[in-house]
Amino acid sequence: MTTYAALLRGINVGGNKKVPMAELREVLGGLGYGDVRTYLNSGNAVFTAAGEDTAKLTEEVEKALAGHFGFTVDCLVIDGPYLRRVVEECPFPADELEGKQLHVTFMSEEPSADAFGAVDAGAFAPEDFRLGEKAVYLYAPEGLGKSKLGVELARPRLVKGMRATSRNWNTVKALLKLTEG
Repeated sequence: MTTYAALLRGINVGGNKKVPMAELREVLGGLGYGDVRTYLNSGNAVFTAAGEDTAKLTEEVEKALAGHFGFTVDCLVIDGPYLRRVVEECPFPADELEGKQLHVTFMSEEPSADAFGAVDAGAFAPEDFRLGEKAVYLYAPEGLGKSKLGVELARPRLVKGMRATSRNWNTVKALLKLTEG
């Protein structure tokens, strides 16, 4: 059995796409996944399942959520070892920053170095970003809510055809702990 994290995008924001965490746990348990837990109310779940095909698991979760809730919820399913690599390969001094200052956008595919290379990061200083393995790391000293670079990095031309969802560093570390614990 492998431990996975399911990252749901765009739920429980402004009263739209309400997904109660108790129901999310029921839906995931109904798929036969084990040890289902949720973190916060923003669409983070951890579970165990056989197999290693995260794309297939993502598809199963999305289909089950649409069937249960009656609306589409984009999600990404990632495994614990990948999450460990994301933390270990962080290009910013994570231990020296507040969790709200560092974010990771998880992506369904590798981010295009050419597309992201067109972003003039210097124009957004002191904000900064780096590409990782199916991830974009964002340093936003004032937090994501005030980040102009964060808005630029979310432009459709950069993430075209990909699923992407962001988490702050505190959430990334908490999910890692849940996948390893």
